[in-house]
Amino acid sequence: MFINLMAAAGEAGPQTEFGFMEAMEQGGPIAWSILAVLVIMSVGSFYILITKLLEQNKVLGQYKKVRTQFWRANSLEEGATKLDKNSAWRQMVDDGVAAQASHGKMTDSLEAHDWMHGSLSRSQDAIMSRLNGGLAFLATVGATAPFVGLLGTVIGIYRALINIGLAGSASIDKVAGPVGEALIMTAIGLLVAVPAVFAYNWLMSRNKRIAELLTGFSTDLLAYINSNGNVRPMTAASAQQAAKTAKK
Repeated sequence: MFINLMAAAGEAGPQTEFGFMEAMEQGGPIAWSILAVLVIMSVGSFYILITKLLEQNKVLGQYKKVRTQFWRANSLEEGATKLDKNSAWRQMVDDGVAAQASHGKMTDSLEAHDWMHGSLSRSQDAIMSRLNGGLAFLATVGATAPFVGLLGTVIGIYRALINIGLAGSASIDKVAGPVGEALIMTAIGLLVAVPAVFAYNWLMSRNKRIAELLTGFSTDLLAYINSNGNVRPMTAASAQQAAKTAKK
């Protein structure tokens, strides 16, 4: 009999559904707007991560041709033909060739060296600026997404307090929806921010490695041009040849 009475009381009580969609529906346009902003942030972050990762892999993959083919050429012009068009390394070589053409116009040797160095530095800066493009968005998402989620949290708590005041009691059916909405917004904000921060740090570390390779390549180009091709880095093939010569 007691069990029957409890079942009857449960059937007579308010039947409230709880879940993500229910919480968002209770939040109204504000909750949906905040969710839309977070979704845009997340999609933009993953888009930048994928595109920049592919771009970095392309630059690093093209560096193999620099090590194995470019320095075997008899001149910069010949070496440039062995590199992929529109690649970062081809741009450096083309800018070096253009600077070399203007090199003879300098009457002072120091000015000529500074001109060559500045031209290659500008080329490297332009490449790195292109590689770093979009990373500011990742940093912005990582810094602001938790606060956007926190805005939804504050609104959800505010609505819960209003429901408590109107009902005169803190019953679970009055506050569960707004509080659930608040917790969901906090979680989504963190889920958007954490991958963006990891992606930013990872891509920046890879860009740092590419910058180191470009700096080394720029130095080698400058030495090659100023020595009229007599100074060039030792590639793997030349190292093997030198080792064979030393054994003889």
